[in-house]
Amino acid sequence: MASKKFTLYTSHRCPWANRAHIALAELGLEFEEVIIDLDKPREEWYLKEVNPRGLVPALKYGDEVIIESGIITQFLADAFPSHLAPNTGTPEAALLRARINIFVDTFVSKIVGPARGLYIASSEEEKRANASKIVATIKNDIAPLLSDAAPFFGGSKKPTLAEVNTASFVVRYYALAKKEHGLIPEEFVGELKGIETWQKWVDEVLKLESLLGIWNEAHVVEVTKRMVEKAKAQAK
Repeated sequence: MASKKFTLYTSHRCPWANRAHIALAELGLEFEEVIIDLDKPREEWYLKEVNPRGLVPALKYGDEVIIESGIITQFLADAFPSHLAPNTGTPEAALLRARINIFVDTFVSKIVGPARGLYIASSEEEKRANASKIVATIKNDIAPLLSDAAPFFGGSKKPTLAEVNTASFVVRYYALAKKEHGLIPEEFVGELKGIETWQKWVDEVLKLESLLGIWNEAHVVEVTKRMVEKAKAQAK
């Protein structure tokens, strides 16, 4: 199937787009990269030829364009059977795929949205309150789903779609909480490290070469600080 060329329309600063990069890297697939400037309105050619929603990532395979990061990573896992997801055809494989989907859905719905409140809030007190809520959610809703991680989801020795679809967010939360950046309360990560099941999994996720290959901490910090300043200005 890889006889056709892949073209990835992306932005390195976008955690959703990073999902596609991580999946492609895990599968060892070559692709052409087209960087989309998210600070400017999408150009007409992109809206007409690639993604009418104007979002990244978008993956072109031959003459077909696939949009939405979760759909892209699932397509890649289905098209190129590997460690990312078990082959379909048995109830056991279907069950593991369902567990992966539940994990990712829980992470996105309960962590990704609320996590914006870790660095965009009206006060430090509000930031700390938001951090405490997310820590509780990870402890009660996310960590139990990682009970058999060894070291990756479901006991896998290699990363799965669970890691592909969450790693780019995890690395941001831990980086933005560093004291030198001053964006997320330091105690946030300190409390997370006390959740043993979660932290063991995170330690392995943050080592992934497929993640580190696309991760640029300095750039993400710079962009996040601009976002925070813009939010403050709009709130006045």
